[in-house]
Amino acid sequence: MRVRILLLVALLAAACSSAGEIGDVAPLPETSADALQELLVGSEQPVVLNVWASWCIPCRSEAPLLRVAHDSFGDQVRFVGLNVRDDQDEARAFLNEFDLAGFDHYFDPSGAVQGSLGSGGVPLTLFYAPGGTLVELHFGVIDERALALNIDEILRVP
Repeated sequence: MRVRILLLVALLAAACSSAGEIGDVAPLPETSADALQELLVGSEQPVVLNVWASWCIPCRSEAPLLRVAHDSFGDQVRFVGLNVRDDQDEARAFLNEFDLAGFDHYFDPSGAVQGSLGSGGVPLTLFYAPGGTLVELHFGVIDERALALNIDEILRVP
């Protein structure tokens, strides 16, 4: 019973945060599978591509970790977010809430771009070497250890 009460209090606190506020987050540009592929192939830096949605509870739990990783490695690794099957305002509020507006985010309202990546679920994190070669695909919520190991791996690829 105590765990349920603590969980309820945590959920209420999260609901009372800055959720729902868009702030100064610009609308996310819509993308296509071809445009995303061009971005990956044209990148001279390794890329961490995170597929997310504002309604995805596991996405909410990994968002702070992705922000910290971006703050730590953003000069060496390009971080890209792909928002899928979502609403623009909800997506922008999510970015504002978790302070994720500092890296590139794209909008895939139908999920077609996500489907081209080989998965229909969220969250999904893909790690690419410079030039767009896929190094690792991580299904589900990512933890600090997996994120650090995979970033280290893509930084070592020539």
